[in-house]
Amino acid sequence: MNEEVPAVNDDAVHPAARGAGHQPALTGCPWHDVNEMLQSAGLRPTRQRMALGWLLFGKGARHLTAEMLYEEATLAKVPVSLATVYNTLNQLTDAGLLRQVSVDGTKTYFDTNVTTHHHYYLENSHELVDIPDPNLVLSKMPEVPEGYEISRIDMVVRLRKKR
Repeated sequence: MNEEVPAVNDDAVHPAARGAGHQPALTGCPWHDVNEMLQSAGLRPTRQRMALGWLLFGKGARHLTAEMLYEEATLAKVPVSLATVYNTLNQLTDAGLLRQVSVDGTKTYFDTNVTTHHHYYLENSHELVDIPDPNLVLSKMPEVPEGYEISRIDMVVRLRKKR
């Protein structure tokens, strides 16, 4: 089953900004682009959101846990608490700038690539990696209970090293 992805032909638009209020004018400058992405999603570009957004979106497509981002922020001398990191990640997810991916219900990753795609979870290194095949589809779906619709399908294929 393929999900519909909004058609946007502007290559300058960061995937995380697609589907937001207005299309941000991205320049390639991470600080400017994070500001534009936040504003286009209706979020005020506070100092903490800007700093965390710069860490998140300034390095291309990534999969991070809140703890991983907090560690990066600490190393970058960004003064934020772990609670602020969680709150910001949830706000960015609610605004459509991040995608939340749960693994076993015990670990949550935040994906900067919000386009429709699936993941490998590497059990040995606890890494989440995009599955590169855009044509991957589920051939048979269960009946959806009355009054509900499928909002998104997240497939996580768990991999481990052969013994």
